[in-house]
Amino acid sequence: MATVNHNFAKAEMLIRKPVSEVFQAFINPEITRQFWFTKGSGNLEQGKSTVWTWEMYGFSLTVFTQIIEEDKRIVIKWGNSGEETIVEWIFTPLNEKETFVSITNSNFMGDADKILSEVRNSTEGFTLVLAGAKAFLEHQIQLNLVLDRFPKGLS
Repeated sequence: MATVNHNFAKAEMLIRKPVSEVFQAFINPEITRQFWFTKGSGNLEQGKSTVWTWEMYGFSLTVFTQIIEEDKRIVIKWGNSGEETIVEWIFTPLNEKETFVSITNSNFMGDADKILSEVRNSTEGFTLVLAGAKAFLEHQIQLNLVLDRFPKGLS
């Protein structure tokens, strides 16, 4: 009997902008910070590490870029040592002005409850990231979705 791996999170969204513009939004931290983290140490480059910071949460994360295929695909590894997960973006141009973005986060580890929690959190997080990217790229609006997901004063 074949085993099926449900050990991944996925979020997808159509963004009504050219593929090169959408791709750059995830490579260049000056754009990404408009809808996701607040600071990036540099552009994503294949074979190099980058630090992403969410200043509102006092949190930083080192990201290792495994693969970059211009305007097509990004693959990074991130997370705590020994518990890293893989995030893959696939950019599919539907025409000159529309790009379908698919983000998959995989390689979660731990018992079933931990994996379920991580998959749920990742699915929610990347859904907010894509919605924020769509609003910013299409309408130059910052929705503050990541900032407002965990407001101060709530436990």
